[in-house]
Amino acid sequence: MNFETVRYEIEGPLAWITLNRPDKLNAISKTMLTELNSALDLAEGDDRVRVIVLRGEGRAFSAGFDLEADTSVERTRDEELAALKAELYDDFDLIMRFWDSPKPTLAAVHGYCLGGALELAIACDLTIAATGCRFGEPEVKFGSGIVALLLPYVCGPKRAKEMLLTGNDRIDSEQAEAWGMVTRVVEADILISEAETLARSIAANDQLAVRLTKQAVNRAYEIGRMREALKHALELDITIESTETEESRAFNEILKNEGPRAAITWRDEKINKGR
Repeated sequence: MNFETVRYEIEGPLAWITLNRPDKLNAISKTMLTELNSALDLAEGDDRVRVIVLRGEGRAFSAGFDLEADTSVERTRDEELAALKAELYDDFDLIMRFWDSPKPTLAAVHGYCLGGALELAIACDLTIAATGCRFGEPEVKFGSGIVALLLPYVCGPKRAKEMLLTGNDRIDSEQAEAWGMVTRVVEADILISEAETLARSIAANDQLAVRLTKQAVNRAYEIGRMREALKHALELDITIESTETEESRAFNEILKNEGPRAAITWRDEKINKGR
C-alpha cells in the first residue's frame, strides 16, 4: 500500500511503521492519523507479523499532533465544537490502538518526542530511546490539554503533575528512563538495531502466551478503572480546547500572526508585570 506520510515495511516477523514527515518533525496530521490506522490494520491482519515497531524518519520521532488549523471549511460555533470533539476522539483512539493492539508494540524514539507523540510512545508496550532525546508535554503553554492522560500511570501522579502543570518539554532520555517513561536508553547509532533485537526476542516466543500476557498486564490497569479515567480526562481536554477566555483569545491571535515563541513570550511578560 502506498502511503504519503508513513512507511510500512515487513521484515520477517516484524512490521516497521515509520512516521515519514521529516520536514515537519513528523507532526501527526489528519492524513498521517488515517494512514497510521491503515498500517495498524495491515500489521494486525497479517499472520506473519508478530511485533509492530514504530519509529520516526529524519531528526525526530515526532513533535506531536499537527497544530495547523483547517480553515478551508466555514463552520458555525456548534459545528466547530462538534468537529473538535470528533478530532480529539480520533487522536485518542489512535494512541490507544497501540495500547490495545493484540500484537506487541514497540516505539524506537529519537530526537523530539513531544505532546501527543509522547503519549503515543508510552502507549506502546515497550519504548527504547536514543541518547539526546527531548521529551515533554508542553500543552498547557498553548492553552491545550492532554489527549490520552497515560502519564500518571507510567511515572506516578507527582511526577506527572510536575511535567504537565509546568509544560516541561525538556526531559532528557536518562530522566525519562528514571521516571519509567521509557524501557531503556541506548546510543543513537544503535537505536534501530537494539529495537530490532528486542522485537525479535519477543517474536520468538509463543504468540498466544505473548498476546494474553500483554492483555493481563493491561487489564491490571483497566480493572482499576484506568479507561474510564482516561475518557474523563479527554472530556476535560475538550473543555479546555473549546473554552475561550480573554487570555486565550489574545494568546491565539499572537500565535496565529507571530508564531508560538512570540505567544509564549507575551504570556511570560504578562505574568511578570503582575508581580
